[in-house]
Amino acid sequence: MNRLQNETSPYLRQHADNPVDWWPWNEEALAEAKATDKPILLSVGYSACHWCHVMAHESFENPEIAEVMNAGFINIKVDREERPDIDTIYMDAVNALTGRGGWPMTVFCFPDGRPFHAGTYWPDKPRGGMPSFPQVLEQVQLVWRDNRADLEEHANQLIPYVGRQASALSGGRPEGNAIEDASRKLLAAHDNEWGGFGSAPKFPHSMSIDILLRQLQKTNDPEILQTVTTSLDAMASGGIYDHLDGGFSRYSVDNYWLVPHFEKMLYDNALLARVYLHAWQITKEQRWRNVAEETIDYVLRRLTQPGGGFASAEDADSEGVEGLYYVWTVDQINEICGLNAPAVLDWYGVTEQGNFEGANILYRPVRGDLLRPPEIEQARQDLLNVREGRIRPGLDDKVLTEWNGLMLTTLAEAAVAFERTDWLDAAEQNAEFLCETLQLEDGRWLRSWQIEGGARQLGFAADHAAMIEALVKLSEATGKTKWLDAAIKTADVLIEKFSDDDNGGFFTTGNDTPALISRPKEIMDNALPSANSLAALGLLRLGALTGETKYVEAAEKTINLLGSIASEHPTAFGHLLGAIDFSLSGMTEVVVTGDRPDLVQAVQSMWRPNLVLAWGEQRQGPLWEGRDENLAYVCHNFACQAPTDSPEELLTQLQNS
Repeated sequence: MNRLQNETSPYLRQHADNPVDWWPWNEEALAEAKATDKPILLSVGYSACHWCHVMAHESFENPEIAEVMNAGFINIKVDREERPDIDTIYMDAVNALTGRGGWPMTVFCFPDGRPFHAGTYWPDKPRGGMPSFPQVLEQVQLVWRDNRADLEEHANQLIPYVGRQASALSGGRPEGNAIEDASRKLLAAHDNEWGGFGSAPKFPHSMSIDILLRQLQKTNDPEILQTVTTSLDAMASGGIYDHLDGGFSRYSVDNYWLVPHFEKMLYDNALLARVYLHAWQITKEQRWRNVAEETIDYVLRRLTQPGGGFASAEDADSEGVEGLYYVWTVDQINEICGLNAPAVLDWYGVTEQGNFEGANILYRPVRGDLLRPPEIEQARQDLLNVREGRIRPGLDDKVLTEWNGLMLTTLAEAAVAFERTDWLDAAEQNAEFLCETLQLEDGRWLRSWQIEGGARQLGFAADHAAMIEALVKLSEATGKTKWLDAAIKTADVLIEKFSDDDNGGFFTTGNDTPALISRPKEIMDNALPSANSLAALGLLRLGALTGETKYVEAAEKTINLLGSIASEHPTAFGHLLGAIDFSLSGMTEVVVTGDRPDLVQAVQSMWRPNLVLAWGEQRQGPLWEGRDENLAYVCHNFACQAPTDSPEELLTQLQNS
């Protein structure tokens, strides 16, 4: 019996009709494995994963393979985006056993969850030196029957490698030059020809670019500006950017940002829109503003769900073919664009031979030339209208708290920077939906919601940490205390249920959730900021606005746990380095009293990442004590300047603080 039809995850429901007797991860599945003395076959993937779909089609939809799986195993299917705790633990096992990880992830375990064999994709037939999945199943069954003791020994040897235990790290306060040191290492690692860090496949590394922008703001270093310009222009010019509809794909398979892996993830677009926003705020380069606006518009237009939550992703595949939805031929361009076709072919680098399996991914051959002339803008709209008639890639419509928190932070920042009241309305609608649908009365957050399945999975540290930062940013954007109160409620739960009191930082799972074979602690920034990075920065901002030292102390314990290694490995700690900069540089606190939108706008017009703003509705706390009406107060490192009623003087004070 397949038990996935009522799950909240679209990825799990995609497998509800498989002939495999799938279980979701729960205590009943583990108990069944123990009662039947069968090993667990754990399959982990996500909706936008191309090779997950390939393995599903080849093996999980095959009745003969399913029969072997059902007879010999308790088969558990997990959406890595819903259960990052399970994904983290067992991906560590895959890396320990094979030296590399990825999805789909396939792990064989004892009924108590201890892994003993693992891999990623296995084909249905032997291919390219890989055994077939049926061969793997047969071998595991033989060893399970005849050599159980060897598997026990192997599993016990793996246990120390699963779950990222940050307690093993040697902690220490970061040095005062940590951001400068990190910036130097990022400059050295940068691909000065094509942008990005490292070689293909190339990922955006938006958090690393954001650290360089922090340093650029402080130093005006021309080398940093050139580095940032190269990466931002290369990504926005390449095929990884959707030149018709906005938004970015997950990564590029080449060095040139030309051929993407076509899945479009909410978190990538949240983080990339934010870094283009910050770059525009520093440089006022219009092309970067356009990219930020188009990316945010893409999210609002394509990913907004009923009520205001944001869906997780659009798949790479359409009609079973990766990238089909996005590519064009010369004949199609000629037919659609008419007299403008020659200019369009040149603008988007479209050729007869194509650049992707005989067709063309649209890109800008002239890197950084992104401001469309009128005829190209008209062609863009015409091409988009035609593309709308194609079958769209699948939508993963689950609403993840963590990813929505990242997008909410970006939306709140961008709304005030671009003076977009419609975006601010969308941000508040998103926050209202999240708080009403995914937050319990006591402040505890749930992980995900889907319109048909509702919400049921308890959230993780990253969910709470992302929402702290988002709610604080929304409070700063709107001047409403209810968002700050919601952030306080969230922070109290994070500290109570997730803190590592012995070593500092936060565990991935709460102390109110069923135990796994390890209690992981997410410490490194990867595609997303880690829970600990998010917590450190969000708690620092919350502490500055409320005057509550417990939030600052919790943040500092996290920084002290990881800070000494962050500057040595900046691509792995980009978001945490932002928290370190906030801590080392000292915070700038601005309070605007009374009804002074001109003073508020002056503060919101600039990017000062280590600044917190209190305005609008007042709440009790040291920031508001003894303030006269209709004035702006600027304080830095516990020293305040004279209050001012002049926007010009306020800007001068901020530049000098």
